Amino acid sequence: MPRRRTTSSSSSTAPSAPRNRTPQPVRVRRRSFGDFVKAFLAFVVLAGLVVGVPLALAVTAGWPFPGGAPSLDWLQREITVQTFLHILTVIVWLAWAQFTACVLVEVKAALSGVGVPGRVPGSGPSQLLARQLVAALLLVGATAASLTPGLSQLGQSLEGNQRPSVAAAQQTPGIFAQQQEQAAATANALAEQAGQAGQDAARADRGSSAAHGDTKYYRIQPPEGRHHDSLWEVAERHLGDGRRYKEIFELNKDRVQPDGSRLSEASLIRPGWIMEMPGDARGGELVELPDEAPNVSEQVQQQIGDYARTGDHAQGSGGGDAQVSLPEQRPAPTPANPANPANPVTPVTPATPATPVPGTGQEHATPAAGQAGDSFGLPEALLASPLLAAGLLGALGRRRRQAMWQSALGAVGGRRGMEPPTPTGDAQDVQDALLVGADPEGVRLLDRSLRGLAASLTAESRPLPVVYAAWMSGNGDLHLQLAQPAGKPPAPWQQGQDQTFWMLARAGAEGYEEAETAAPYPGLVSLGTMDDSRLLLNLEAVPGIVSLGGTEADRAAVFASVAAELATNGWSDRMTITLVGFGDDLTPLAPNRIRHLDGFEDLFETMSAETRQRRGALGAAGHDSVLTGRTGPAQHTRWAPHLVLLAAQPSDDDALRLAELAADAGRLGIGYLVGTEGTDLPGAAWEMEITGEGRLLAPLLGLELDAQMLPAAQRRAVVELFTDADPGSGSGPGPGSDPEGGPGRPPNAPPFLVDISEQGRPAVYARLVGSYEIIGLDTPDGERSALLHEALALLLLHREGVHPRVLSSALWPRGVTADVRDALLERLRAWLGSDPDGTPRLGTDATGRLTLAKSVVSDLDVLRSLYYEATQGRGVGSRQVRGRLLTDALVLVRGPLLADRPEGRYRWLTHEIVDAQLPLLVADTGLALSEFHLEKNRAEKAIEALTAALRTAPADERLWHELLRATHTTGDPGRLRALAADLVARSGARGVPPRTEALLDELLPTWREGVAAAG
Repeated sequence: MPRRRTTSSSSSTAPSAPRNRTPQPVRVRRRSFGDFVKAFLAFVVLAGLVVGVPLALAVTAGWPFPGGAPSLDWLQREITVQTFLHILTVIVWLAWAQFTACVLVEVKAALSGVGVPGRVPGSGPSQLLARQLVAALLLVGATAASLTPGLSQLGQSLEGNQRPSVAAAQQTPGIFAQQQEQAAATANALAEQAGQAGQDAARADRGSSAAHGDTKYYRIQPPEGRHHDSLWEVAERHLGDGRRYKEIFELNKDRVQPDGSRLSEASLIRPGWIMEMPGDARGGELVELPDEAPNVSEQVQQQIGDYARTGDHAQGSGGGDAQVSLPEQRPAPTPANPANPANPVTPVTPATPATPVPGTGQEHATPAAGQAGDSFGLPEALLASPLLAAGLLGALGRRRRQAMWQSALGAVGGRRGMEPPTPTGDAQDVQDALLVGADPEGVRLLDRSLRGLAASLTAESRPLPVVYAAWMSGNGDLHLQLAQPAGKPPAPWQQGQDQTFWMLARAGAEGYEEAETAAPYPGLVSLGTMDDSRLLLNLEAVPGIVSLGGTEADRAAVFASVAAELATNGWSDRMTITLVGFGDDLTPLAPNRIRHLDGFEDLFETMSAETRQRRGALGAAGHDSVLTGRTGPAQHTRWAPHLVLLAAQPSDDDALRLAELAADAGRLGIGYLVGTEGTDLPGAAWEMEITGEGRLLAPLLGLELDAQMLPAAQRRAVVELFTDADPGSGSGPGPGSDPEGGPGRPPNAPPFLVDISEQGRPAVYARLVGSYEIIGLDTPDGERSALLHEALALLLLHREGVHPRVLSSALWPRGVTADVRDALLERLRAWLGSDPDGTPRLGTDATGRLTLAKSVVSDLDVLRSLYYEATQGRGVGSRQVRGRLLTDALVLVRGPLLADRPEGRYRWLTHEIVDAQLPLLVADTGLALSEFHLEKNRAEKAIEALTAALRTAPADERLWHELLRATHTTGDPGRLRALAADLVARSGARGVPPRTEALLDELLPTWREGVAAAG
C-alpha cells in the first residue's frame, strides 16, 4: 500500500507549499525519568506476556499441539479435573496467541507509519493493552534510533517518506484521542464566542470613549523612500493584527479629512489624514486627547477636534451620500530648463500612490516606517541608493558565476571551490547593505520603459528626443525632461504639464514586454533624491561640461557613486567610462567599461582623437546625433556613450582646451563631469556643488537634492567584494592559505561541513534540492507557514549568518516595520526550538547576524559534504569509501533547488548564485562517479551516473563529453551515433560547440553523415 504522507496545514490551499513530515521531534527527544521507568515496565510486561507465558505453559502444561491425529475414543472417556485443566490450558494458549498477534500488529503499525493499525478479530481490551504497552516502549526506545537516520543514509531512507514510529504511535486514534478532539473543538468554539464578545465590548467601549472625548487617533505618516503607510500596517503596529484594518476603515469611512477629502477605499489613504482608532490600540504614535494634548501642536489638536465631530457618535450616521474626492496631486521636484535657466519649467504632478491593502496581491507592500534609524550598523549610503545597489549586486552575481564556471573548466587551477569567498568586516556590511537597499524591480521597469519608448518611436519612424533628466517618483512613475518639445509621446506615455515633459505611469511600464532595441539613454545616472523622487541626470546629453564643487573628499564620494552606477547599471548596453586622476581601484567593477588615465594630457590626446572620429562617423552615416543613430540599423554596434569623470580641477589653460573639446559633446554622445574647487569653470553648462551635509545644490537648475554618494570606506569594501570574486585577480590561494576565508577550514572546503557518519543525526533536516520538505519540526501555523519556511531556507543557504535587515528585506521586499520583523524572528525561534543542551537552534553571532545551530541541516549541506569527503577527505585513500560517498551524493539530487516554491515568493534567489552552484556541484559529482566506474571498465554504471547528473545540469558540456567517451567504450557504434544525433538536436540553431565537435570527429568520424540522414 502507498506510504502515508503528511503535509503542512496549508497544503490544501497552496499545493506548492513546503511540507513538514514528522511532527513533535523536539518533544520526542525530551523524555523525563518517569517516561523511561514506564518504558522499562512496559518492556518487562511485554516480555513476560509474549515470552514468559508460553515458556511457563510449555514447562508446566506441555505443548498445546497433539503429537498425532486423535481417535474417537477420547469422546467416550470420563470427564475429570485433568480434562478441565487441559481445556483451560488451550484457552490460555489461544489468549496468548491473540495478544501476541495484537502486539505484532501494533509494532508493525508504529514502525511503518501507516497510522491506524489493523484490528485483530475479537481482541478488544487485549489490543488496547498491547497498544498502550507498545506506545510506552517506543516512546523512548524507538526515537533515538529511528527519528532521524544517519546522514550517510539520507539519500535512501528519506526517499521512502516513512514516518517515525513514535509519531505514528502518538497519532493513533482511540478513545482518548477522540475525547481530545472533542475538547479542542469545544475550546475553539468557546474562544471564538469569547473573541466575538470581546469585539462587541470593544466597539461599545469605543462609542463610550468617543462620547467622553478620550478617543485615540493616528495621523497617516508621510512616505519614506519607496514605502508608504497603509491601514494594514497601522493595524499591525497598533492593534497587533493587520487583518483588523477593516475596523479602522469602518470607523473612518466617508468622514471629512483635514484636506477636505474623504476615505472611500481602504487602499486610498494619504499623508496627514487622521484615523480614529479602536479603543484597544497601543503605541507611541497615537494621540489621545486630552491626555496627549501637550505632545501635539495646536493645529493638530484643532484638526483632530474637527475630525472627531464628523464621527458616527456625532452625526448619528456613517457615510451618507458624500462624493469621493480624488487623491491630492502632489508635485514632484523638477529642475529648471537647462537650455534656459531663467525660464523654469512647471513642476511635474504625479498622483499620490495608492496604498496596498490585503487581498490585492500586495500584502507585503508595507512601509518602512521605523527603519530609517534602525540600520543595524549597515552603510546608510548604500541603503539609500536602490538603483546603484541593484547594479552592483547584479554585477557581483555575474562575476561570481563567471568565476565558478572558469574554475570548473580548469581556467583557474588554484581556486576549485564551489563557494565564493565569504566576506568579512566592512565587505560583509556592504554586501548586506546591497541586499537590503537594492531595487531590481525599479531597474527592470526603468530599462523596459526606456527601451519600449525607443521601440515605439522607431515603429513610428520618429527620432529619439534629447532627454536631459529623468525623475522616478516613489510610486514608480517615470518622468522624462526633454531639451525641447518633441510632439505627442507614443502610448502608453503621456504628456506632462507642458510639451517638454513625458510621463509614464507604473502600470504602463509593467505592461511593456522585452524590446529588442538598443538602450536609448545609457548615460542616465542617479544624483540624489528630492522629497519622494529620484533624479537621474543624462550626462551624455549635457550641452557642455557638468562641474561639481565642494571639498575633495565629498567630490570623490559623488564621483565614485557616479562611476560605480554607470559601470554596473541595468539600463545600458555598452559604454566607456574614463576616470582621470582617481578611481584606479574601481576598474574591477567593470574592466570592459572602466579605464583609468593618469593626467589631463593623456585625456586630451585620447578625447581629441575620439571626438574627430565620432564627428566623421556621424557625417558619413548621415546622422545629426548619436540618438538618431541608435534607432537605425547600426543601433547595436555603435554610438555607445563615452563618459569622462575628471575629479581634480584642471588648470586655466587646460580648462579652456577642455571647454572647446566639450562644445559639441552633447550630440556626439560624450559627457564630461569635472570637479572644481570654485564655481567658475570655462564651458560649464551646469554647475553643481556638494556640501558637507551631503546636499547637492544647483541653484540655476532649481535643484537641492540629498546627494547619492559612495564614501571611501564603502568604495574600498565594494571593490574588495569584486576582487575576491574575480578569478583573474590573483587572489587565489597561496601556500597554506584558506581561499574560502573560513578560519580553520581546509582549502576548497564547503562553508559548512556535516558529520556524515552514522552518528551524525541532525535534529532538523530540510530537503531543498527538489521539493521543499522539513523533517523534525512541527507544522507551523497555516497562515505563517510559508513565511517561516522561506526564512528557514534563506538561513540554510547562508550558514555564515544572515543580517536581520537582509532577512526582512528578502521576505518583505517593499519594506516592513521593526515590530513585524521581530515578531517573525520570535516565531522562527519558537518553531526551531532548542537542542537537548538548551541551546537555541536560531542564535546570533558577535556581529548580530542570525545563525543556525549545527543540528539544523539541509540536503544541500549533506551533498556538499559528501562530495568533499569523497574527493578531498576519506575517499582519497579508500576507493570503496569514495564510490559509496559519491553514490550517496547523487541519490540526494531530486531536482532543481526549491522546485515547488510558490509564485511570488523566494524572489531573493535572483541575487543568489546557488542556481549556478547546484548544477555545477551535481555535474562534478557525476563526473567523479563516472571516473570511479570507468577505472573498473564499468561503462554502463558510468553512463547511468552521467545521465542522472545531466537531469540537473543539462547544459554542462563536460558531462556530454564524458558520456560520449563512456558510450564509445561500450563498442556499440549505433548507440554512439544515436547519442551524437541527440546532442546535435539539443544544440539547436547555435550548433555543436567546437570542443564537442572535435571530440565527435575523434570518436565517430561519420557522425555528420548520420545527422544529415536524420535531417
